Amino acid sequence: MLITNANLITWGPENQILHGYSIYIEGDKISDIAPDPELAERYPNAVRIDAGGQFVMPGNICGHTHFYGAFSRGMGIPGEAPKNFPQILDKLWWRLDKALNVDDVRSSALVCLVDAIKHGTTTLIDHHASPSFIDGSLDVVADAVTKSGLRASLCYEVTDRDGEEKMRAGVEENVRFIKRNQAQPESRLAASFGLHASLTLSESTLEYCRESIPEESGFHIHAAEGLADQDDSLAKSGLRVIDRLEKHGILGPKSIAAHAIHVDAREIEILADTGIWVTHQPRSNMNNGVGVAPIESMLRAGVNVGLGNDGFSNTMWDEWKAAYLLHKSKHSDPRRMGGYDVKKLAVENNAALAKIFFPDAPLAEISVGAFADLIFVDYHPFTDLNAGNLPWHILFGFNESMITTTIVGGEILMKDRELLTLDEEEIAAKAREFSAQTWKRYEELA
Repeated sequence: MLITNANLITWGPENQILHGYSIYIEGDKISDIAPDPELAERYPNAVRIDAGGQFVMPGNICGHTHFYGAFSRGMGIPGEAPKNFPQILDKLWWRLDKALNVDDVRSSALVCLVDAIKHGTTTLIDHHASPSFIDGSLDVVADAVTKSGLRASLCYEVTDRDGEEKMRAGVEENVRFIKRNQAQPESRLAASFGLHASLTLSESTLEYCRESIPEESGFHIHAAEGLADQDDSLAKSGLRVIDRLEKHGILGPKSIAAHAIHVDAREIEILADTGIWVTHQPRSNMNNGVGVAPIESMLRAGVNVGLGNDGFSNTMWDEWKAAYLLHKSKHSDPRRMGGYDVKKLAVENNAALAKIFFPDAPLAEISVGAFADLIFVDYHPFTDLNAGNLPWHILFGFNESMITTTIVGGEILMKDRELLTLDEEEIAAKAREFSAQTWKRYEELA
């Protein structure tokens, strides 16, 4: 495939904007980049895709999401609105996940994958829960990912809140799927070992998970998202959350700690020393009223911090904008969380995080040898756009409706806004049918 007539945004170690360039793709990787006339002469028989002067750039990466939460959209919570984070978990998420069956799991994944393709998010790191359907649930999600053509890492959320039998079933599902992935690696699927959070995991369960995890794998856990997580950890162990997770061997360079909002200076040191990845989800944090993570302090301390969406829409530029604005508002200081900081989380750090799961080639950059995960953006700047000011064009100019084409591993998933691998109308119709039944079961649980 030869993509011609493009204005390239390369990202990578030295971001460049290259006008009138072509990209030649062989298999799932980029094999050549040069001005249009050079590649036209070099590959005269290639299948050509004319970008029409659009910006062509790497697809976005989401460092932490929840496909299973899709059916929460528009759903009313019976009774009074939750007044704090523990009530949000109890009244919404821990009843919704129980209401999910195999059809719901598949359908929830598919609607999120449609959303990702349409909005240019090509790699997603998912964290799944469905306590009424555990065994084989990750296979169902994986099948949906494979059908979509996107790239995703999956795990199952282990928790004690549904009893020992389901806790052990969650462990077994993680181990089974990780071993499946190790035995038959697929270029667009990966796996980790999911844990809910310290506040729903006992000492014995953490030990059991540490003993059970296959070699070369990491954990994916929510950490210190709300103050209740710290209170619970101190009551159970006399340790703060990050100290407790370090004691049990949960932290490490292949693991993810989502949120890390209520952490102190020593916990930040531990996060940096262990090399674990923290993911920042500003839209979710604002929605849940849980506080603002000290992201800039973490970056200064050397913590690896990426950007996720926690199950919000797969419009990662919206997450950029939320991160950019939230910290300014929180600190009453317009200098906080600058555009380069947001870019570091969303591009450089998310690329390094994703490479843990997909190590065969670079992601989130246009370079020879990188995965051909690309999006076309129909953006017409009316001020100068260059490599230096690009983050601010994304923050104040780009939006997801401008994405016209999405390519993953050299496969076109959407062309000129037409989905090619998934039928959005059919998927949405089935989701409306399944979600109505899910809401009914949810209300019965409530």
